[in-house]
Amino acid sequence: MEPVAVQLFRSFGRDRAWRAQEEARARELSMAQVDALTWQEFETYIAELCRRDGCRDVAVSGKSGDLGADVVGYLADGRKLVIQCKKYAPHRSVSSQDMQRFVGTARLEHGADVALFVTTGHAFTRAALGLALRQDIVALHRDLLGSWVKGALLESLIPLNGSGGGTRRRPSA
Repeated sequence: MEPVAVQLFRSFGRDRAWRAQEEARARELSMAQVDALTWQEFETYIAELCRRDGCRDVAVSGKSGDLGADVVGYLADGRKLVIQCKKYAPHRSVSSQDMQRFVGTARLEHGADVALFVTTGHAFTRAALGLALRQDIVALHRDLLGSWVKGALLESLIPLNGSGGGTRRRPSA
């Protein structure tokens, strides 16, 4: 039989792990809850997911005329992240025209190293996805967003669509 001190130590460790899991679950939203957000709340939530995953200097534009940069920040390794958020109905797809607008501004206007287009819609049209792949845009549709919401790290999602990695920058001082 183990000494009482060892049993207590293990018990405290299990309790600490359980509390951490519960806190993480409390931060996560189900996709139904994400669908209930306004577009402004959705942009803010995406920024919160970025912060959760170690991004720094994350800011939400929250206005029209943002030239496709709804959320801007820096990944932990210093690469600039620019995100276009589209709060669409679950059955809707992102069109080529939506992707074209983002492609035209993400790197040239905003200097993105990693350009991420995230939607609550179920998919990107074939033309939109083809453009994203050719232009190294990370396209996160509803299923991938659901994985992110449930705890997948942004860094693990970036390579799933093309290389999507952008250039590696050193963190600024």
